[in-house]
Amino acid sequence: MTTQPSAPQLPAPDPAEGRRVFAEDRAHLFHSWAAQGAVNPIPVAGAAGRHFWDYEGKRYLDFSSQFINLNIGHAHPKVVAAIKEQADRICMIASTFANDKRGEAARLITELAPGDLNHVFFTNGGADANEHAVRMARMHTGRPKVLSTYRSYHGGTATAISLTGDPRRWANERSGSATGNIAHFFGPYLYRSHFHATTEAEESARALAHLAEVIEFEGPATIAAILLETVVGTAGILVPPPGYLAGVRALCDTYGIVFIADEVMSGFGRAGEWFAVDHWGVTPDLITFAKGVNSGYVPLGGVIVSDAIHETFREVVYPGGLTYSGHPLACAAAVATITAMKEEGIVENAARIGEDVLGPGLRELAERHPSIGEVRGLGVFWAVELVRNRETREMLVPYAAGAGQTGPVDEVVAGCKERGMWPVYNFNRIHLVPPCTITDDEARQGLEILDAALDAADKYVD
Repeated sequence: MTTQPSAPQLPAPDPAEGRRVFAEDRAHLFHSWAAQGAVNPIPVAGAAGRHFWDYEGKRYLDFSSQFINLNIGHAHPKVVAAIKEQADRICMIASTFANDKRGEAARLITELAPGDLNHVFFTNGGADANEHAVRMARMHTGRPKVLSTYRSYHGGTATAISLTGDPRRWANERSGSATGNIAHFFGPYLYRSHFHATTEAEESARALAHLAEVIEFEGPATIAAILLETVVGTAGILVPPPGYLAGVRALCDTYGIVFIADEVMSGFGRAGEWFAVDHWGVTPDLITFAKGVNSGYVPLGGVIVSDAIHETFREVVYPGGLTYSGHPLACAAAVATITAMKEEGIVENAARIGEDVLGPGLRELAERHPSIGEVRGLGVFWAVELVRNRETREMLVPYAAGAGQTGPVDEVVAGCKERGMWPVYNFNRIHLVPPCTITDDEARQGLEILDAALDAADKYVD
């Protein structure tokens, strides 16, 4: 299927160079989402396919896709070649000019999008895509307010972090960095239902009733948009139950609210479809994207815009833009990525891996490990929720766990890394999000490593 090597040859170890790279990082870099004194990064010497390695010669199977964005894997030769070719022609041209790769990337993206989402506004990443989607919705409706869920992450810029529900919002609110006209609500999460539901149908119906009530109490005429991660990512990999997204679409239609689907993480194959909304046949008014559109080889994001919202700005100036909007190198990488994903059946591979390997394999692990409360996901987008007690569903570590509270999960993660697999984790969950190009054998290898590492969690079970 893929043109990438499954087991790349590693160069000779060079520990001295690794120490130099580490020292320079710690001397001069300011790291995101971190207390600077606690930062201890592994110097990475190289990467290819589904692996990266350090200067000591240790190789890691990448079950994180870095920031859940490396959908096409490390160093895909077709994408690398496209960037080199574009660099030889035009490295940079302002967005006021037409550029072949910029236009081609926009066309390819809109051809993949559902319904009448026929226009693309390019940004540099996911956070500013959500910023601009909200700005478009507010101008389109003439309303100020936006609703989003508590279990969500939409980015680190001012509006995006305000829309975020997870605890990273709190410090920004304390510092005065957050913005107003945001209201949060509870989305569906059957395993920890806020609505006392016992089935997916009950959870969907009751979550929609709750949202309808929030709309009523916030005032429909004040609400510009509802912003949802189609599949909630960092906050739990929460797959919406049947009927939920269609119900949100219906509520938005009833009240003239713009429906924004945040597909920054779930788009471009991650959920086993080009866009996760395709699983439920729902067409939003705006889709935000980034990450997998070109696997971050060169930063790129954007908003896919419906005809109706595009029409709002036909005679009215849209008050926003970015110097690097539609950067030629980034767009060339996007064209090559989408083309390679089509040619190599990469989206189909992600769907099959989830259906045939990761899903069944994780459910088998749940039968053996009492610390696993729930397994959920689709495509190459999976979460293992760890608990101290399956009956009470007490989290292995508490929500918003801080320093000194995350030890049990830290042990599992350390066990994975020691055995050569790099996962994602958040509070009491381990996320398994490998590149969409992963092979069956690599997926099984990752599951075997997780299986061994979970013994550390089992010892905390009541």
